Amino acid sequence: MKKLARKCKWAVSAMACAAVLLSGCGSNTTEKPAGKSADAQTEKNAAGADESVTIRLDQFSGSGASEEALKKMIAKFNEQYPNVKVELQSFGYDDYFTQLQSKIVGGSAADVFELNFENFVAYASEDVLLDIGDLIGDTSGFNQTALEAFKYDGKQFGIPNSFSNVVLIYNKDLFDKAGVSYPTDDWTWTELSEAAKKIRALSADTYGLYRPLSFHEFYKGVKQNGGSLLSEDGKNFTVNLPQNVETLEIMSDWVTGSNVMPSDAQMGGMGDWDLFKSGRLGMIVTGIWAFSDFTDNCDFAWDVAVEPGNTAKATHFFSNAYVVNKETANPEAAAALAAFLAGSKEAAQIRVDASWELPPVTYQDVLDSYLKVTPPENREAVFKSLDYLVTPPVVKQQSEMQEIISKHLNNAVSGNASAKDALDACQAELEQKIKLN
Repeated sequence: MKKLARKCKWAVSAMACAAVLLSGCGSNTTEKPAGKSADAQTEKNAAGADESVTIRLDQFSGSGASEEALKKMIAKFNEQYPNVKVELQSFGYDDYFTQLQSKIVGGSAADVFELNFENFVAYASEDVLLDIGDLIGDTSGFNQTALEAFKYDGKQFGIPNSFSNVVLIYNKDLFDKAGVSYPTDDWTWTELSEAAKKIRALSADTYGLYRPLSFHEFYKGVKQNGGSLLSEDGKNFTVNLPQNVETLEIMSDWVTGSNVMPSDAQMGGMGDWDLFKSGRLGMIVTGIWAFSDFTDNCDFAWDVAVEPGNTAKATHFFSNAYVVNKETANPEAAAALAAFLAGSKEAAQIRVDASWELPPVTYQDVLDSYLKVTPPENREAVFKSLDYLVTPPVVKQQSEMQEIISKHLNNAVSGNASAKDALDACQAELEQKIKLN
C-alpha cells in the first residue's frame, strides 16, 4: 500500500480527474497502448516465437478478488504471448517484504516482482533491479508523473501498475440507528468524533471509528493538522512539532479516552475489516481496495465520503509498480509481462471491474466505467479525495524509520508515555539512527 502530492482545481469531470491525476492538471488523454513495445525483435523475444520461457511473478495481493483479477490479466497476456509461461506467487502484504528480502539475499528472487513506492528507493539503490526503459517501448499512455516516480538515478526501474487512495467508509444502518446525519465533505475531526461517540453509545460491543495509530495514519493525521514529520527540504526530522503532539493526543484519546475506537484487547484478535463487516463499527478509514470485499461480505448498507481532517484535509496516495530482477535470464519476456499487466487496456479493465484500485493509464472509457460499479453509491468521493493527496516521508532506511515511529506511537497509546514525551523520544532516536539524504 504511496505517493506524490498534487493539489489542483479540477475543471473537468470526476472521471477525467483520474486520467490526469498523477500528471497534474494537464494530461495527454490520447488512448495509446501504455507500455506496448514498439520493437519487433523485442516482441519476438518476449513472445518466445522460437522457444518457450518461464517467468516467475511475485505479487502482494489484498484479497481473493484481486488475486482472481490478476490471474485473468495473466490469461490475457498469454493470448498475446502464448510461449511465455507465468508462474505466480501471491503473498499477503504483511509477509511479502520479509519473503522478498530473503529471496533477494539468497539469489532466488522472481523475474518480476511488485514494489510499493515507499520501498522502491531502497531496492533501486541496491542495484538489484533491471533498467527496463529500453524494453517497455511506448509509455505515453501512462500518467507521466507516476512513471517518473519509479525512476532512480535517471533510469526507469519500475512501471506503475496501480494507484489508490483512502476514504471514510461508514455503516449507514448504524448512523440511522444513532440518529446521526451521514458524513459530508465539510466534516472535520469534531464532527467525526461526535458521530463516533453517538454510535459507540448504541451498545457495549459497538464502536464508532477505526483508524489505527500506525505510521501511515499518523503521518497523514499530522498533515491533517498542519504538521509534518520532515522539514520541507527533507534534511531534518520534525516529529515533535506542537501540531504533531496535538495530533497524537487526539488520536490516542479515540482509544484511551472516549473509546470510540477499540483497543487491541477489545478487538480480541479480530481484524478491522472483520469488525466493520460484522456490523459493529460505524466508520473505518481504509483504502478503496476494500470495496470488493465489503460488497461481497457486508449485509448492511454502506457508503463512502472524503475523510475529514482537522485544520486541513489530507489523504494517502498509494502507488505500486512492477520491477524486473536484474538477474533474470529472460529480460525481454519479463519486461513484456510487467508492461502488459501494468499498462494494457485489457488489464486495466479487469482491474477496474474487480474494484482493485485504479490503473494509472489514460483509457477514458475504462476509467468512466469505474463510477458505474456500486456499492458504494458515492464512488465520486474517490476522485474528490484526489485534491488532498499527501506522500509519506521516504528515506533509504524506510523500514527502520517506520519501526521507530511506530514504537513510540505505541508507547503513547498504551499509556506508557505522554504524547509529548513519546514524540520527543522518537525525534531523538530518529536523529541518532536514521541518516537523511
